[in-house]
Amino acid sequence: MTDVRNQSQLSGPQKVAIVLMNMDQQRAAQVMKQFSDEEADEITAEILRLRRVDPSVAEKALGEFHDLATRGTVGARGGRDIAVGLLEASFGAERATGVLNRVASSMAGKQFEFLDTVEPSQVQMLLAGELPQTSALVLAHLRADHASRILSGLDEETRTEVAHAIATMGSPSPDAVRVVADTLKQRAGAVVAARTSTDSVGGVQPLVEIINRADAATEKALLEALERRDPELADEVRSRMLTFEDIVRLEARDVQQVLRGVDAAVLAVAMKGAPSSVEQVIVDNLSERNREVLADEVRLLGPVRMSQVEDARAAIVRAIRDLEATGAITVQRGDEDAYVE
Repeated sequence: MTDVRNQSQLSGPQKVAIVLMNMDQQRAAQVMKQFSDEEADEITAEILRLRRVDPSVAEKALGEFHDLATRGTVGARGGRDIAVGLLEASFGAERATGVLNRVASSMAGKQFEFLDTVEPSQVQMLLAGELPQTSALVLAHLRADHASRILSGLDEETRTEVAHAIATMGSPSPDAVRVVADTLKQRAGAVVAARTSTDSVGGVQPLVEIINRADAATEKALLEALERRDPELADEVRSRMLTFEDIVRLEARDVQQVLRGVDAAVLAVAMKGAPSSVEQVIVDNLSERNREVLADEVRLLGPVRMSQVEDARAAIVRAIRDLEATGAITVQRGDEDAYVE
């Protein structure tokens, strides 16, 4: 336990802990939710460690917090300056930057929560006539399952344009997000609600998550259209839709069919550093002779570059994709129900 009798002894997390300890529990809980898991853990540890805080020290800490929080009402600086000062006082400059970036992303995501309960067809009407980049910005901020239904209902040309825009989109500015959200709110007559969390938006992965939740026909048509427009992007999307670790999702007979076409040396490299569950599935579906051959390859294998491991795994993923494309095997997608025999 720690006794604090000197304001100069306080670290940033200790100051935050003292402020939270002197707040109403419900309000303190709301504040605590804004921190990352690591930050919350550190602050909680300080709260547990602080057995006794001198009243004058606590008063100074609260005064510092109050001063930082209210200075912007009379000063010339904007809200960001005040936030920077408060965060730097609590966490230091480096961590303050990370927190600010996270909060900015979270605030941007809140702008579109009013669309979470709007029917996909109505969202499509709201986006009608908008640039693909605008539609991409909106869909990338929505839940992947909701965005998938909206994307599926667009015509093929528009769908391809929007998908490409999602995958190639950088980090949108908060101002741009606010303008788009305000425009849609005016059209929809909706009232925005607070959002509890948000994921990063834009890039290939959000598009992959959206496509993974689309029906097979939409997935096939969209990937073919992307292939015509941007082959490299289409290949990257396909590679992310299926990973080497997904081999554990295959039926045993399908795993055996995949492994029959893979050289033992390639398989040994691909297994380097793989989860034990993946290794077990592979070994269980090899013949006794092939297990011995693989074991020999693994024994002879020294340090391997990560790029070599990725190439080997990509070769196996391509084999799985090729077999799936011909209907020889079935790959269960993330949210699909398993078969019952």
